[in-house]
Amino acid sequence: MYDWVVLWEWVEIAVRWLHVITAIAWIGSSFYFVALDLGLRPAPDLPAGAHGEEWQVHGGGFYHIRKYLVAPARLPEHLIWFKWESYATWLSGFAMLVLVYYLGAEMFLIDPQVRALEIWQAVAVSLASLAFGWLVYDRICKTFVNANQTLVMLALFAVLVGMAYFYTQMFSSRAALLHLGAFTATIMSANVFFIIIPNQKIVVADLRAGRTPDPKYGRIAKQRSTHNNYLTLPVLFLMLSNHYPLVFATEYNWIMASLIFLIGVTIRHWFNTRHAGRGNPHWTWGVTVVLFLLIAWLSTAPLRTEPGEAALKGEALRFAAAPGFDDVVTIVQGRCAMCHAAEPLWEGLHWPPKGVVLETDSQIAHAARRIFLQAGVSHAMPPGNLSFMEEDERRLIAAWFRAGAG
Repeated sequence: MYDWVVLWEWVEIAVRWLHVITAIAWIGSSFYFVALDLGLRPAPDLPAGAHGEEWQVHGGGFYHIRKYLVAPARLPEHLIWFKWESYATWLSGFAMLVLVYYLGAEMFLIDPQVRALEIWQAVAVSLASLAFGWLVYDRICKTFVNANQTLVMLALFAVLVGMAYFYTQMFSSRAALLHLGAFTATIMSANVFFIIIPNQKIVVADLRAGRTPDPKYGRIAKQRSTHNNYLTLPVLFLMLSNHYPLVFATEYNWIMASLIFLIGVTIRHWFNTRHAGRGNPHWTWGVTVVLFLLIAWLSTAPLRTEPGEAALKGEALRFAAAPGFDDVVTIVQGRCAMCHAAEPLWEGLHWPPKGVVLETDSQIAHAARRIFLQAGVSHAMPPGNLSFMEEDERRLIAAWFRAGAG
């Protein structure tokens, strides 16, 4: 099993790398096309049905781009579809959710102090919540498709605030904000899969059949694409939040996450307004700074750390009973616990790094895999080896983990 742990770590690295690459591709193309769409200008020589054009320079050449609001009179021979960036981002992100939070549920997903869930219950809640998000959002959009779109965004914001609170009442604080990001990303990718691409396929089918496409399909796709544009920045923040205890491990983390969605709106509003040539609403940056400072202030509320004496079961129980555990406890408490404590003793630290507390036997047994990877087979911890962990101590940690892993 020891070899599988190392291999599994590399699987996680590969999937995370894939997820970052595909996310860059999706977000990059999304931001580009929104800016392009807003920057289109009328021209006297536009063909029938064309909405506007834009000239761009890049890579040593010039690009002349025209957009047809509904469809051109004739379907071009070569048509590029922008969809796989979205699909690959969601699939790789869901794979990360499975690898880290489902298969590592006892460590990352479940917090008995929040709610004592069985692993299958926690996974079921996670999956159901992602499906619920799309169904509710889609119903809001279809009900108010012709209404003021600001009302639609407000309704969506209310759903996101409610889900932020729900997740913090179900999962560990780290998993709660990550799930809120996954919840939002699922809506975004489902927009592409269920609405935007199918609507574009209807238009293409009409062109091929010689029919005039209905402009409603383009309007609906544009609505969903606009929502995706405003949700992108908050999703990125939430996906990074698990690296910063000041974000996820605080009493008001759900309020902070809710305010991040407003920051996403203010930032994108500035860029979208500027790209559309309607001025530079600098007031949005003032609002953004105020919201960010409010979030920082909320983060100083009492931190929620991992449970001090969670019941030992499953994998943690094996590691607690493995030969060498007592030695490892002594090593970790001597070399690591001055930082990884509910109240760190290391000067300048006011909370445990990454929210990881290693003060008790139970906490150390639950963090066996982390300790092994960070201090047993690598020298990542202690950082800069500030507590002077010896090579013999690292070998004891690795031997203990191998014994417990079988």
